[in-house]
Amino acid sequence: MFNLYVDGDAFPNLLKPILLRSIERLSIKTYVLANKKISLGKSHHIEYIIVDTLADEADNKIVEMLQKGDLVITADIPLADRVISKNAHAIDHRGELYSVDNIKQYLAMRNLMESIRDSGEITSGPKPFSQKDAELFANQLNSFLIKHYKV
Repeated sequence: MFNLYVDGDAFPNLLKPILLRSIERLSIKTYVLANKKISLGKSHHIEYIIVDTLADEADNKIVEMLQKGDLVITADIPLADRVISKNAHAIDHRGELYSVDNIKQYLAMRNLMESIRDSGEITSGPKPFSQKDAELFANQLNSFLIKHYKV
């Protein structure tokens, strides 16, 4: 059994019903952490935790609570790196499963892009979140649950 943590501050609305169905179907203990009220929906399996508005406060609380084998859903690559370093799992909103094999590459690319932006260069940023992204997320979540939850 594992716990599920959702980095809720930028969690896409399209993913809420997908995630809620899985939580309910499998009775997964879930924590949604954010610096404001976020709702995936009503469920006695979900605990909502509001943290201070300081930078990375939700990330720090997730890492503090996290246990080996838990799953974190986040688009925050530095948080995903911290999750992987604690022998837990991370999936982003677009369906990417972060792992020890790929997280350092994602982190390096993120840091490079941040450096480019900090130098004054204007970058395009991520593409808008789409239904295709939601489908990729749903497929990755389902694959993870089959492998780790013995669905």
